[in-house]
Amino acid sequence: MSVIGCGYLGAVHAAAMASIGHDVIGIDVDERKAAALADGIAPFFEPRLEELLREGIAAGRLRFSTRMADAEGATVHFLAVGTPQQPGAHAADLRFVDAAVEALLPHLRADDVLAGKSTVPVGTAARLADRVAAAGATLVWNPEFLREGWAVHDTLTPDRIVVGATEGDAGARAVDVLRDVYRPAVDAGTPFLVTDLATAELVKGAANAFLATKISFINAMAEIAEAAGADVRLLADAIGHDTRIGRRYLGSGIGFGGGCLPKDIRAFAARAEELGRGEAVGFLHEVDAINLRRRDRAVQLVVDALGGRVFGRRVAVLGAAFKPFSDDIRDSPALDVAVRLRGLGADVVVTDPAAIDNASAAHPQLGYARDRDDALRDADAVVIVTEWDEYRRHLSPEHAGALVRGRVVIDGRNCLDAGAWRAAGWTYHGMGTR
Repeated sequence: MSVIGCGYLGAVHAAAMASIGHDVIGIDVDERKAAALADGIAPFFEPRLEELLREGIAAGRLRFSTRMADAEGATVHFLAVGTPQQPGAHAADLRFVDAAVEALLPHLRADDVLAGKSTVPVGTAARLADRVAAAGATLVWNPEFLREGWAVHDTLTPDRIVVGATEGDAGARAVDVLRDVYRPAVDAGTPFLVTDLATAELVKGAANAFLATKISFINAMAEIAEAAGADVRLLADAIGHDTRIGRRYLGSGIGFGGGCLPKDIRAFAARAEELGRGEAVGFLHEVDAINLRRRDRAVQLVVDALGGRVFGRRVAVLGAAFKPFSDDIRDSPALDVAVRLRGLGADVVVTDPAAIDNASAAHPQLGYARDRDDALRDADAVVIVTEWDEYRRHLSPEHAGALVRGRVVIDGRNCLDAGAWRAAGWTYHGMGTR
């Protein structure tokens, strides 16, 4: 098989497919990325990925190239290129999808299967299907549901596999091919759901929209809890016992970020507008607004905790990646908070176990420390914005208190034991907590 596009999605997919016995070639236009992957070096931080890369390369089942012609001979092709947000708009930019398909078409053979994994607006697959069919191949849509930091696990042991296909013999055969591709997971009992093309595209958008809504809902409740003197964590525990609601993803804080969820819900809403059904997902605009407001609130908590005097004060920001177990800083709430504090004149020092290089390249105006304790030293306030275990589990308030100048902590992820920190003499502020 071939995997077209070896960014976050494609590199993980290629390595995972090789690990279950497939012969895989990954193709990317970026020569440096392809060369690094060919050497078994992951161009981003993802647990277990480099291990799978090296195993696949050593076994002769995995290689990488920049030449689309090298996809010839593969019978299954996975399309995994990015769909960023259009500049100055909310809609998805499909130029890379279209370019990849056009480049692949001359190399498709009769009965090949092209499986789209990129997150695209509904209707994209139908538009591409005829072009692929003209080459004798069949298009299906097979959306991904990866969590950064858990992407290898989610690829090898997914909670569901969705394949959208056209009606008829060609579509049915392509579905059978995908079922064989994912045979280990299917045999292990993973639900294998067959839909039409449009539904498969909507599954991904709908899943992200629901997840974003759940996160923003609890953050909206945090706003109410703060005004009412309640504790949003206890609120989440109480409503989470309702099996219709559930406790997962009801953790309040500074909100979601990353390269997928924010841009995907915006693209979902933009496509609904194009279909004349924008009112059906109008709530997603408020979901987005709530999410961004939490970053404002975190900054305000720092300002208030420092008595309104931020200029020249040293603030240690623990975290740069948008979530733990990742070095992804795209639309990172953590870095957004750091940049805003720097804009107010604070002496900001950012630390992160994995994302320092990416963060410093994107925001050189900030101070950085690779060692957590170096970041804490002489700080007037500490802000936890990415819930790495290094901060939430392995940092005691006593140890931190011996390093800082001022015992003020802003818990932007509500991940600390507030009682323990207060007992150690810290002024503790959570997000929607008492």
